[in-house]
Amino acid sequence: MSKLIAIKIDVTKIDKERLYQGKKGSYLDATVFLNDEEGQYGDNGMITQSVSKEEREAGVKGAILGNVKILGEFGDNKSAPAASGTGSTDDIPFAPFSGLTF
Repeated sequence: MSKLIAIKIDVTKIDKERLYQGKKGSYLDATVFLNDEEGQYGDNGMITQSVSKEEREAGVKGAILGNVKILGEFGDNKSAPAASGTGSTDDIPFAPFSGLTF
């Protein structure tokens, strides 16, 4: 059984110095924290910009970039749940998960 998870990232909070060039594009390392219980605003966790092991040991924390919401579970003969429609896609050039089925 798998989980379908939606994330919302405030791209203005990304530390551009931490972006790196890979073979197929520019990348950002991020970390997702999932909570056992739903938060006050219906979220299930948060996403932060990753920091190195040395930085973590020195107490540096990655910037909180956004939140995480578990939309549901899918697997054997199940369809992906419909998105809740809580976010706007007006400012991005594509509609995430449009026509997505499993």
